[in-house]
Amino acid sequence: MLGPPYPKDTSVKTAVGAGILLSSLAYLFFAMHDAMIKLLVESTTVWQILFCRSIAILLGCSILGGRSLARETVTSPALRPMMLRSLFLLAAWLCYFNAAKHLPLADLTTLYFAAPIAAILLAIPILGEKVPPSSWIAVITGFVGVVIASNPTGLATGWPVYLALIAAVCWAIATTLLRTTSQSASSMVQMAMTNVFFLMLTTPMALMTWTMPSGATQILLLAVGFIGGLGQMSYFEALRRAPISVIAPLEYTALIWAFALGYAIWRDVPGPNVWAGAVLIAGAGLIILFATRRSTPAQDLER
Repeated sequence: MLGPPYPKDTSVKTAVGAGILLSSLAYLFFAMHDAMIKLLVESTTVWQILFCRSIAILLGCSILGGRSLARETVTSPALRPMMLRSLFLLAAWLCYFNAAKHLPLADLTTLYFAAPIAAILLAIPILGEKVPPSSWIAVITGFVGVVIASNPTGLATGWPVYLALIAAVCWAIATTLLRTTSQSASSMVQMAMTNVFFLMLTTPMALMTWTMPSGATQILLLAVGFIGGLGQMSYFEALRRAPISVIAPLEYTALIWAFALGYAIWRDVPGPNVWAGAVLIAGAGLIILFATRRSTPAQDLER
């Protein structure tokens, strides 16, 4: 099977528990990151945002990683897989934001949250993961919660719908590729690789569409880089500790953070359907948590 073996005995449960905590933290950071980008896209292009974010994260990596980071990055065996992952990740971003211009948020959210299901399906043939029933129950419960909370109405087929689905599949592929490299390179090296490739891919379009940001926008761009960097570090570390079948369903918790941030920033008041969906989404996370605590390492992480 692909992927290195997990540590044995109680250390496995400790590692998986840390992975659950780190992934939950990552999705909080990603929700904050998306809220900031929603504010930025009103005056700044997506290309420019991704360009500035990559520079900010690379500066942070350079400060924390020191002189050895560049050498470790260039000589890492994960270089080519991470390049491929960056292409899928960039495709996911571009598809998602272009779909967002034409689809209601409820429809977009429902379609995009097919990603955890796609990630689990891909983890079976690519990573050789044996997905426990608890993960299937959790991912289905979470998706039902998203549908109820988003309350999509009148969803019509068309290219924006296909873009949102492509974004979900690209994100799932990027997550699966990250799992294949998570044990062969440190999280700092993976962050450096990802953002170097992002910088290379976004620079031409960012320069062509560049507009000088105001002082407040510059601060927000730096904040996007800082929060995005924290999210990436937490996510990479989570995937080093737990399989995708455990991590993927927890992505639904991002919707709960989105509700909270929507109220805090735009005073969006969730309706009864949102609260009902949030309960199911939280339940999906609890299913994963309790299943991990009750099962043995061989049951949870059999390859």
